[in-house]
Amino acid sequence: MTEASAPVELSRRELVSGLASGAVVAFSGAGLAGCAANAALGRRQLLLVSDGQLAALAAGVWRETLRRTPRRRDARLQRVGRRIVQAAARQYPDRGLARRGWEFAAFEDDQVNAWVLPGGKVGFYTGILELMENDHQVAAVMGHEVGHVVGRHAAERYSQSLLAQVATTAAAAALSQSDARYGNEIAAVLGAGVTFGVLLPYSRQHEYEADRLGVDFMIGGGYAAPEALRFWQAMAQRSGGRRRLEFMSTHPLDANRIAAMRRHLAARRAA
Repeated sequence: MTEASAPVELSRRELVSGLASGAVVAFSGAGLAGCAANAALGRRQLLLVSDGQLAALAAGVWRETLRRTPRRRDARLQRVGRRIVQAAARQYPDRGLARRGWEFAAFEDDQVNAWVLPGGKVGFYTGILELMENDHQVAAVMGHEVGHVVGRHAAERYSQSLLAQVATTAAAAALSQSDARYGNEIAAVLGAGVTFGVLLPYSRQHEYEADRLGVDFMIGGGYAAPEALRFWQAMAQRSGGRRRLEFMSTHPLDANRIAAMRRHLAARRAA
């Protein structure tokens, strides 16, 4: 990590939120130290922390989640998880995916959600599992979560969050030393600008990237990729449009992500 004039720390809540890559943020990082190319994404990433460092932190979060949250045995997760990881490892052999300690758990919770931690710990809530009609739809979400790992989205999110904290802290300090009126208000607006102008848009970019990789891993694992569209269409109907404005959300609107998946499937067929 880069040094800063003042220490920057993440609270436990922020750390857990940052590690769980269901809502991730990024920065192109062009010209910055810690920038690395990711062939799976076709772009460069700002990475100030390694996968191994985050995996070590995530291990404790995973153990605590296993201890605190009841689980349900679900053979689908193990079956589908192994196939998706194998497909991803074949497609990106340089990522060491087969050597990671992958675990797949179904947690008893009504939330309609799934998430992944660095190191390959994947959690599905029973609320989302109960909506899935077949292994193909499980594979759609499993592929998405594995896509976050291949995309190194947690490391990118952590790096960007750290950089954003440094930037806003430095700006607030500079304003406090100036004679500018409304310094605190300006600093607050700057923080909102970082959130809505940088963090959330790149978070949505990560979701699109994970969707695209997930479709590829579904196909590589022998699953029917159109089932991903069926699942997200069902999710859209279930939500009934009760979603925040996209620019205030870490995830794309359902209609937008479905349209992006359709375009990716059409491009694959045309290739």
